[in-house]
Amino acid sequence: MVLSRAECQDLDAKDPLGEFRDEFSLPPGVVYLLGNSLGALPRRTPERVAHTVETEWGVHLGASWNTAGWWDMPQTTGDRIAPLIGARTGDVLAGDSTSVNIFKLVTAALPLRPGRRVIVSDLDNFPTDRYVVEGAARALGAYEIRDIGGGGGALEDVLGDDVALVLLSHVDYRTGAARDMAAVTERVRAAGALMIWDLCHSAGALPVRVGEADFAVGCTYKYLNGGPGAPAYLYVAPRHQDAVQNVVSGWHGHAAPFDFEPHYRPAAGVRRFATGSPPILSYAALNASLDIWERVDLDEVRAKSLALTSLFVELLDDLVDPGLGLALATPRDPERRGSQVSYRHPQGYPVVRALADRGVMGDYREPDFVRFGFAPLYLRYVDVYDAAATLAEVLGEELWRDERYARRLTVT
Repeated sequence: MVLSRAECQDLDAKDPLGEFRDEFSLPPGVVYLLGNSLGALPRRTPERVAHTVETEWGVHLGASWNTAGWWDMPQTTGDRIAPLIGARTGDVLAGDSTSVNIFKLVTAALPLRPGRRVIVSDLDNFPTDRYVVEGAARALGAYEIRDIGGGGGALEDVLGDDVALVLLSHVDYRTGAARDMAAVTERVRAAGALMIWDLCHSAGALPVRVGEADFAVGCTYKYLNGGPGAPAYLYVAPRHQDAVQNVVSGWHGHAAPFDFEPHYRPAAGVRRFATGSPPILSYAALNASLDIWERVDLDEVRAKSLALTSLFVELLDDLVDPGLGLALATPRDPERRGSQVSYRHPQGYPVVRALADRGVMGDYREPDFVRFGFAPLYLRYVDVYDAAATLAEVLGEELWRDERYARRLTVT
């Protein structure tokens, strides 16, 4: 039996994560299903950023590099992210963007496998991953990119003794399908290649365990609520940290930056992947959110995520006529998805616009994916019920046909 709205309200009253909703600023009348794109604003963030601006910068000025810990923020923030991806303290560095960190890791990893000239990428990865791999291959020269996905071959079809590196997403950005990290990593390592995981759509949505992976990268502005443009992060396995080189070798990654030596000498460990001045205001916003995440049980997050996504699928199975063109793109097996549910619809873009006008915020990805992200810290069961009912109304009454919904905005 599909749950009623009253039963959803009962679940919200018993929700062990229910207290966290009050930690976020959410507009009234909005069901926010975009946490997989930009997380909601933590209530404590404005005060934290204001303190950084008004007191640390405004009063203490340059002394705050020492007194407020500005200089060490890439490492101290990375240490706070580490438990969220199953890493040790000291193995994660926060900074730069996901794209920059992918470039750093790809170019650092390839020399560890001399004689192997193939990089495996996935056409279903978020495009920036493939774009950066292309750029790295051009910069280093003589590397072949071998693709999987996009309706083509599987990983086992392309692994060979010429493969140096594999870069894959843990959770597919369009469909929400999740890979088995441990099994894939074991397969890649058995072939003698190195493994980089993109965790952008999984960290903060489910427990992540980097395990035997060699490297990982991720962003913090989605489920981790770090804010637009928040620092990304990278992970380097301890066994590689003193062997790899950061090709973007800047002053902040030097072994002794205040010795002002004329030539680069890398810092020990993951700190060598620091490059330029840390964006202090962005770190302030991110750390305000990490204050919340330090109190969160990730197993409870996963349990609620599976319950919310399953409820959404079940409701739409019940409410939407199969002839209306809505096709589930996310795996029905809950264990094979992240915290996202995607559907395909030939008029996906105007459907998303019509939903937004009725207070339900999802988004659209080409060619026809309608995406809904489920952030368990602030999303309620009753929100899921209302979102499904609204989507059924938009489709059943063809409200998406309003001509204004066909006009494309810059960001879809």
